[in-house]
Amino acid sequence: MDPLMARYILTNARIITPFRILDGGNVYVEDGKIVHVGETDMADAQVIDAGGCYLSPGFIDLHVHGGGGADFMDGTPEAFLTIAETHARYGTTALVPTTLTAETDDLLATLDAYTAARRVNTRGAAFLGMHLEGPYFALSQRGAQDPRYIRNPDPAEYQRILDYSPDIVRWSAAPELPGALAFGRCLKERGVLAALAHTDAVYDEVVAAVESGYSLATHFYSAMSGVMRRNAFRYAGVIESVYLLDEIDVEVIADGVHLPAPLLKLIYKVKGIDRIALITDAMRAAGMPPGESILGSEKNGLRVIVEDGVAKLPDRTSFAGSVATANRLVRTFRDLAAVPLHEAVRAASLTPARIMGIDTRKGSIAVGKDADLVLFDENIDVRWTMVEGRVVFGGRAHGA
Repeated sequence: MDPLMARYILTNARIITPFRILDGGNVYVEDGKIVHVGETDMADAQVIDAGGCYLSPGFIDLHVHGGGGADFMDGTPEAFLTIAETHARYGTTALVPTTLTAETDDLLATLDAYTAARRVNTRGAAFLGMHLEGPYFALSQRGAQDPRYIRNPDPAEYQRILDYSPDIVRWSAAPELPGALAFGRCLKERGVLAALAHTDAVYDEVVAAVESGYSLATHFYSAMSGVMRRNAFRYAGVIESVYLLDEIDVEVIADGVHLPAPLLKLIYKVKGIDRIALITDAMRAAGMPPGESILGSEKNGLRVIVEDGVAKLPDRTSFAGSVATANRLVRTFRDLAAVPLHEAVRAASLTPARIMGIDTRKGSIAVGKDADLVLFDENIDVRWTMVEGRVVFGGRAHGA
């Protein structure tokens, strides 16, 4: 048997399902899968007493740049593994590594590092494939993205990148750019999730984007247009369009800083829990103390300041990515937006799994699904994390 994997009986747990919380339940794990929920016998199993804590499906982070002092744009397998292990300590059991705008060669190097790290990643959150954030953005909505690398979609470039790696599962772009609709259709044909991001589009352009395959709003509200005037006439921006179009899912950085309580409540009220995925958008300073840090690669990244629970540009004119962890998202969504705990967990597990098309094997505590499990207390402080049947964080880690 894999030394990191064993049979487990998790007892005395408050089991969080997508619809309710079951008190005093048992969950049985074998060969990396959930094999039973309820009462049964399983020989030679390690018994883990949850002590009345919550047992939750593992959190799935669709948008994360770094943590533990590392960034995926560092372009090394070691950086990938550090980030995966860091976020596992906070309940993330699966994540989508995310790039920043960069030269093509730097993106390819990051894809190579992903491939190497995925083969040896046994002690952290599982990798679900790569998310390319940019470089096809509106300069006016660049946020903390480096303007040196922002450009319009180039079929020769993106076809080369897509051909280079089968590990790209999503790509974020501004749909109003020349060539962006053809880009969206290309992504859809290849089975890659197309997302709206760093965009100044208006309603008609968003509708055209949805018709061309775009289905997700990247970090909703951040770096996207709201209602605006052009030649005295008022237009609905991306924010209003996303509210109107039920087909679009939203990512929400529920760190309590990027979005205040009223906006979190509005998103929950209008979009509904089945369309909301909580994301960290975390950069390398996640899990690290406040102070100076770097957004992007150590080689050519952007210096930022971490304070007030968020990363900021040095002149403090804009946020530069979050330092959130997944458990903080769930806590904030519950406490600030008054979302029931089981629904806050759903937004961090089953809804992201559905968006990525993996909800038949991840995202909820159900027989036959991967044993991605998290034990946490009333404050959503994580006690223990299991990834595909391996205990990667907590008192009984590594089969001890």
